[in-house]
Amino acid sequence: MGWTLDELVRRAGEALAAQGVRAPSGRVTPLPDRRVVRWYATIGLVDRPLAYRGRTALYGERHLLQVVAVKRRQAEGRSLAEIQAELAGATDRVLREVARIGPAAAEVPAEGDGRPPPRKRFWAEPPTAGQQEDGLLYGVALAPGVTLMLPGQPGPADLTEIRAAARPLLDLLARRGLLHEGG
Repeated sequence: MGWTLDELVRRAGEALAAQGVRAPSGRVTPLPDRRVVRWYATIGLVDRPLAYRGRTALYGERHLLQVVAVKRRQAEGRSLAEIQAELAGATDRVLREVARIGPAAAEVPAEGDGRPPPRKRFWAEPPTAGQQEDGLLYGVALAPGVTLMLPGQPGPADLTEIRAAARPLLDLLARRGLLHEGG
């Protein structure tokens, strides 16, 4: 069905290490960790989980492609704002080209081992200064493959109203077959 967050982070780290991808400076983490992946999801660079097994989020191939693609672009010296502009809403084909991951690395198991990962507190540490750049855009996931980019961080009430206002547009895109369908 999918990977846990820890499995996703491990696979992304293995893919990046195998490719020799290195961070350009101390401001950027060389390999993703749980907190970085959650940050990417918060700003719209990584889609929401595919599903949940109890309270455990499950991720798939698209998530792996997104994480590795972001890290590759960071290794090239690009800012998160530049990466967001390029990759927000990107197709799987584009993500695969940027991530350069072989099919074996992206295989999603039919079922996990059934054990939930060890629990950690979400955002136990505040984001690092490198994650708060000038010109940073905030992504609001409206649907799979549809992300609204904003120059300011929306609050919970803003998110509710934005998603309600976007519903007619999403309905139109769905009727015309323009929405991303699961990967």
